[in-house]
Amino acid sequence: MTLVTRYNPWLVGLHWLLAVMILGVLPFGFLVLAPMPNSDPLKIQLLLLHMIGGLFIFGLMTVRFVVRMVTARPPRQTIGNETADKIAPVTHYGFYVLVFLMAATGLSTAIVAGLDKSVLKQSGDPLPADFGVFPTFQAHGLLAAILTLLIVPHIAAALYHQFVRHDGLLRRMWFGRRT
Repeated sequence: MTLVTRYNPWLVGLHWLLAVMILGVLPFGFLVLAPMPNSDPLKIQLLLLHMIGGLFIFGLMTVRFVVRMVTARPPRQTIGNETADKIAPVTHYGFYVLVFLMAATGLSTAIVAGLDKSVLKQSGDPLPADFGVFPTFQAHGLLAAILTLLIVPHIAAALYHQFVRHDGLLRRMWFGRRT
């Protein structure tokens, strides 16, 4: 078996596309949708964008997970710290779990809140007065906060590898010859 030094180009492309999309949808939810009153007519249109983005992320993340499972990967990068080296794979798989749970809780909230009519079918029905009454929405917000808390150290670790350790970690997650 040939040792690969970079990830599969599909995995690389999906990684960076998902990074951009997630870094767009998360702040959009926190900074635009959350403070906006449900009575604002614009919220329905913005919820539609958020929901489409979330479903697209779910689909791409599913494809990415399959590609990750069936393609050769470079050896795990370590930093020589046993705790950090054990946390890294948990964090990486944690991203999949969190994104799938985010999609599930978002979809569940859409169902219980009747967003299929007001948002998807544009029926003119008002949004619920407060999404916070739905446990699925509360879970969605909590998962979004946890995902955000995982993204920050993920980016910090990548920058640490690249600029402090100079071990070429980011090169592994870019396009180029794999062997």
